[in-house]
Amino acid sequence: MNYTPGRMMAYVCLALSMSMVGAYVALTKPLAAALPVFLLAWLRFGIGAVAMMRWLKKPGMEAPLTSRTRLLVFLESFLGNFLFTICMISGVKMTTAVSAGVILSAMPAVVAVMSWIFLRERIGLRVWLAVVCGALGIGLLSLAKNPHAPGLDGADAVQAHQAWLGNLLVFAAVLCEASYAVIGKKLTAVLSPKRISSIINLWGLILMTPMGFYAALHFDFGAVHKGIWLLLLFYALAASVWSVWLWMTGLKSIPASRAGVFTVMLPVSTALVGVLALGESLSMIQLAAFAVALAGMLLVTVPGKSSAGAAH
Repeated sequence: MNYTPGRMMAYVCLALSMSMVGAYVALTKPLAAALPVFLLAWLRFGIGAVAMMRWLKKPGMEAPLTSRTRLLVFLESFLGNFLFTICMISGVKMTTAVSAGVILSAMPAVVAVMSWIFLRERIGLRVWLAVVCGALGIGLLSLAKNPHAPGLDGADAVQAHQAWLGNLLVFAAVLCEASYAVIGKKLTAVLSPKRISSIINLWGLILMTPMGFYAALHFDFGAVHKGIWLLLLFYALAASVWSVWLWMTGLKSIPASRAGVFTVMLPVSTALVGVLALGESLSMIQLAAFAVALAGMLLVTVPGKSSAGAAH
């Protein structure tokens, strides 16, 4: 049965999906410290493939996939699963979950711009102002990690440089996730959320297998604490199964221009988990960056004359 939720239930699905993504983005920090990036990603897709094995079966009512749909499915996985996972895990490993949250707050504006380019959706002045706010927020964030600031010894300078690269990788993940949101809207018109979730996860597993298998050959699995394995199980199910299914289910009832509003839950959730669960703190500059970024999100999300086409 191809379930189509009502508007309110679709909103709940979208909000839960992005909150879950934000939570597991923050939790990849301890995972990436215990497992190599490619091995972690490979295990994620492998667990997801086992969990969604039944979802792969083609329903009788589903039309044969066109070459264009197959290409979109591949791009959805390559950008939204493969590249997003590599960029996000690598980026969060080098920076903080709080910093990642600030960068991720540019998501609604980035998705809006991509919707304008690829879906021909109209966006207004407020979205362009939100883009500027996102850029200012990221600029302020870079000041908090200035490798040339006075008082930094060699080790601190190296750490600051890694943070800068980590922030850049997280922004690359934002571009991948925005592409995922735009392409996903097109796919929900022809495939069910379960089929989309299972197929793009399978593609992710195929793409990651060569690097993941090589990393597994040189890794001591016995040295990993059992708590990490439990965290990995949650991460895999949240990233590959629950959040994807929730997002695709919500997209079936909500226009792309409105669904992107709910990506605001991603940076908020990431930062909250970083502070509450990982013991990170918010500096004044990071607070200022977050405030500017939140102002950009409000420009996109608060209802107004141009809001109908101003957010994805």
